[in-house]
This record gives sequence, structure tokens and C-alpha cells, in this order.
Amino acid sequence: MDYLISLFTDPTAWIALATLTAMEVVLGIDNLIFISVLSNKLPEHLRSKARRIGIAAALVLRLGLLATIALIVKLTAPLFEIFGQSFSWRDLILIAGGLFLVWKATTEIHHSVDPDPGPDRLNPAVVVTSMAAVIGQILLLDLIFSLDSIITAVGMTPHIPIMVVAVVIAVITMLLVADALANFVHANPTILMLALAFLLLIGTTLIADGFGAPVAKGYIYAAMTFSAFVEGLNMVARRARRRKVSEQANLP
Repeated sequence: MDYLISLFTDPTAWIALATLTAMEVVLGIDNLIFISVLSNKLPEHLRSKARRIGIAAALVLRLGLLATIALIVKLTAPLFEIFGQSFSWRDLILIAGGLFLVWKATTEIHHSVDPDPGPDRLNPAVVVTSMAAVIGQILLLDLIFSLDSIITAVGMTPHIPIMVVAVVIAVITMLLVADALANFVHANPTILMLALAFLLLIGTTLIADGFGAPVAKGYIYAAMTFSAFVEGLNMVARRARRRKVSEQANLP
């Protein structure tokens, strides 16, 4: 109790909490984009449920990893070495997760741009993906993103209570915006393509990180923000053109 009181009255602890919470929210964007893309493949009445299950699983995984913080730290220890490059369990997990994301995003993009893909369970227009398949894929990526999130938290503060509070706030934020983001992606096909491109980028950076060549997160999110800004301008332009065409069609 004295430990918690001392944390509560320590200004540096509040600064650490604010910084870590912001970082966890930003890191959660990757996970949320993936959940949005996958959940939109389900029948409409199941989408929100799938998102809630996926985000709840993310919270459970993060808190579970915090409970085994000593083990998580050991995951960064070198496991073996190839051509002078050492690999840890964390590296292998990031590489596997990155490869999965690259495969998933590439497959989705292929079926979006192929004019005649034929029968395809991955086509967003054909809702045949099962709830179990979607939840399974969400859980797999939850594990990858949760591991990255907790290792980041460990590097920013030594205080477990601060990590727990930051993780809970970040996951609650994800829960609040999940439906809005998913509905927006579903309603705008070009946004779906942009989201898939983001997943491809995120997967590539996970692989690079696993091979010991991490890309600064700031560059990644700056590129994503700029791309989203450009797409926003495109959406405004398309809306203006449609309005002009509609007005001209109504002229006598």
C-alpha cells in the first residue's frame, strides 16, 4: 500500500503514466486496424461481437504478459546466431507475425484488385468467413502486438502498476473507437485498401525488427498519417464531384 501511495504522489510517475498510455494507444492502432479488417468479413450482426472479443483478448494477453514480466524480459535474450546475427524468442515471434501480416495483406490486396478472382472466401463482398476463423486470426496477432506492447512498457518504466493502468486505458480506448473505425473502413472501399497497405507496412517492419533492423516508429506513423491525410483529400474531392454531378442532373 505504501508503494502505491508513493507512486500516486510522485510527479514523475504521473508523467511516465501519461507517456506510456499515449505510446500504448499508438501501438494499439496496428492491432485495431487488423481487427477492423477481419471483423468486417463477418455477417453484420456478428461484427461488433468479434471486435469486442478480439479487444478483450488483447487486454487479457497484455495483463497476462505483465504477470509474467520476468519471463518476458528473458525473451529478449539471444537464443542462437546465424551469420553473425543473433535471434531471440522475441525476434522469432516478430518475424512469424510479420510474415503472417504480409501474407494476409497481400492476399487481401490481390483479391481486391483482381477483376475476376472467382469464388473466394476472402472477398469482402462474400461473407462466408466463420466467427472462429476470425477470432483465431485476431488472437494470433493479439499475441504479437501484445508482446511488442509489453516489451515497450518494460523499457519505459519499472513500475508494474503504471504499466497495468496504461494498458487498461489503451485497451478501453480501442474498445470505444473500434466500431466507428470498422464501420468507416467498411463504408469506404479506398480506406479498406489503405488499411491493407498499412498492414503490409506493419508486417514488413515487424520482420525488419525481428532481423535486428528496427524502423523507428515515428517514421512509420508519420507515413501512415500522411497517407491518411492524402486519402482524406481524395474523399473530399470525390464527394464534391458527386455533389456537382447531382446538382447538374437536377437542373431543368
